[in-house]
Amino acid sequence: MGYEPQLARRMGPFGNFALSFSIISVLSGCMTLFAFGLITGGPAVMLWGWAFVGLTVLCLGAALAEVTSAYPVAGALFYMAGRLGGPKWGFYTGYLNLLGLLGGMAGGSYGMSLFVGAWLNLQWGFTPTPGKTLAICGAILLLLAVLNLFGVRLVSVLNSISVWWHIGGVVAIVGALALIPSRHQSASFVFTHFANTTGWGNHVYVIALGLLLAQYTFCGYDASAHLSEETTKAQTSAPQGIVYSIFWSWIVGFVLLAGMLFAIQDYAGTVGSAVPPAQIFLDALGLTGAKILLLVVIVAQLFCANAGLASASRMVFAFSRDGALPFSKTWHRLSPRTKTPVPAVWLSVAVPFCLVLPSLYSLTAYYAVTAINVIGITPAYAIPVFLRLRAGDRFVPGPWHLGRWSKPIDWIAVIWVAFITIMFLLPQVSPVTEDSFNYAPVALAAVLLLATVGWATRGRRSYGIPEYGTAKERALLGEDLV
Repeated sequence: MGYEPQLARRMGPFGNFALSFSIISVLSGCMTLFAFGLITGGPAVMLWGWAFVGLTVLCLGAALAEVTSAYPVAGALFYMAGRLGGPKWGFYTGYLNLLGLLGGMAGGSYGMSLFVGAWLNLQWGFTPTPGKTLAICGAILLLLAVLNLFGVRLVSVLNSISVWWHIGGVVAIVGALALIPSRHQSASFVFTHFANTTGWGNHVYVIALGLLLAQYTFCGYDASAHLSEETTKAQTSAPQGIVYSIFWSWIVGFVLLAGMLFAIQDYAGTVGSAVPPAQIFLDALGLTGAKILLLVVIVAQLFCANAGLASASRMVFAFSRDGALPFSKTWHRLSPRTKTPVPAVWLSVAVPFCLVLPSLYSLTAYYAVTAINVIGITPAYAIPVFLRLRAGDRFVPGPWHLGRWSKPIDWIAVIWVAFITIMFLLPQVSPVTEDSFNYAPVALAAVLLLATVGWATRGRRSYGIPEYGTAKERALLGEDLV
């Protein structure tokens, strides 16, 4: 690929899969956004929307996995875009991907702090004020930084544990909710009940909004690509990690959502709760059961955020290695002992903490941070796929490829991302007020403005990915046409 090997290749195929599976984290995404699903279509849209979105994301993941097999480097999306479309494509893709990852770290850690606050409230009557919630968030980010500084081997071990924790956690939650409560919702309610409290009267629009719960959750699987330089047999392990993580999250997430919806005792009370999953646990299982299951969810969220930090820090490392970030020489330094990009790890927790600071004044700020995550990272997934389509026969696939299914799957992926990106930008509740405003368009504009300024001031001079192979090999691959 043109880079001098620097990172330690200490992660196996299962560890690579576990990384993306942990970041998708159905126990994090589904739980954090459960309230959103209850008002944007309710049970029917939550379940059938999950099934449909999971299938489309599987197509997107497979398309991205094919390009990953050809270019298994830590830069991942921006490197692929740079190879297939040129430096400017790579630069913009990198900024979308990077701010999406850092926004995801901010949103995920703050969402986890809300669950920790809910658990502390049940256990000791703790009152989770904005200041206390922010302090919990800061402590979580500090813990994650320390865990990541021990090196990729510990990250891999924790991710492997995370897989079984997630699967066991879903079994425990669904099992407890199925066996303990004396009353359950009917199958008709779970699979067909439609609920709309968004303020919008158009049901088709509300159903489309409801798809965002699943799309919000299915993020972060590019981690398998970002850790490819630390993975053995990366040309097959990394693409398999992407596809398998999406597939198993799709299955496990459907079971989790169904189990939660069957166990709702009071729909209105659940919708009105600050943390709806906690309310379901409390109503169905009592105080002790609720506290135990909340701990299961919190630990899963910690695993998710730990994997997310590994992915974000490698993205910072790779992007600065290619000269795209201010003070690039600092951010791609490695620990001589662990081969971990230590400055990149600290930057990847400092920026998210700054992003959640406005939550002291308004919870709307948290939703704005979430918007930075999804509106940055989702289009970034489709750009390499689109450029691979545009390259046609100039693209030389790696050992993991889609064969004759490549073009139709690529088109499904690109069309889906175009649709869902538009949905991310539209207002989600009515009337639109200061507190209910959808900040995703602002986030997208800010990311594109930052990338444009960065490209104009330094990027076009300092940023670049290296050539690889011999001149003859580059000519055969069509590099001279890029």
